Amino acid sequence: MIFLRNETFRGYVRAYPVTALILAVNVVVFLLDHLALDRELSIRGMFYLEPYFNRDGLAEPWRYVTSIGLHDGWEHLLFNSFSILVFAPPLERMLGHTRYFVYYVLSGIAGNVMSVIIYVGTEHYSLGASGAIYGLFGAYLYLAVFRRFALDEATRKTIYITLGFGLIYSFLVPNVNIWAHIGGALAGLALMAMYVAGKTNAGRRGRG
Repeated sequence: MIFLRNETFRGYVRAYPVTALILAVNVVVFLLDHLALDRELSIRGMFYLEPYFNRDGLAEPWRYVTSIGLHDGWEHLLFNSFSILVFAPPLERMLGHTRYFVYYVLSGIAGNVMSVIIYVGTEHYSLGASGAIYGLFGAYLYLAVFRRFALDEATRKTIYITLGFGLIYSFLVPNVNIWAHIGGALAGLALMAMYVAGKTNAGRRGRG
């Protein structure tokens, strides 16, 4: 089971510095936003659409990225932080620190892009790391389905159960942007497919 975490705090930070940094940024930004700045960071950084002047979110394009590091409340922060803490490290180890960071950010952006596709022409607000997190799940889903030998059975079952629970949760709980989850997951699946294809082609060239 690749999701079992038994590292010490120092060992975790040393082994997964990007994941540790993402967690730290999420927590520090949340504390500043909610305890010191009266939600000013959320106002300035959340992703939003409106029908006339910002139909596609490009009037303030930085929000495609800044919204990934913002959270609406303690439950939102803790749920996403736990998911990152547990599920992100194997992917950082597999992809390498820089590629993993790019992968995480692109998945979060893809969640916002999917929101644009669905909500264009309406008023829409969202924030949170869920699109990026579902990018992680999408990557693991690709491995579980198309590269079964890369994951043990317990890991594959955990992926299926987690994704199933996540979809049910997204539909049942109000104010959850399920389309950001789906967009992030699709991006993660596609990025992992490209990564595996690149590794496979590099291996073939090396043998040739």
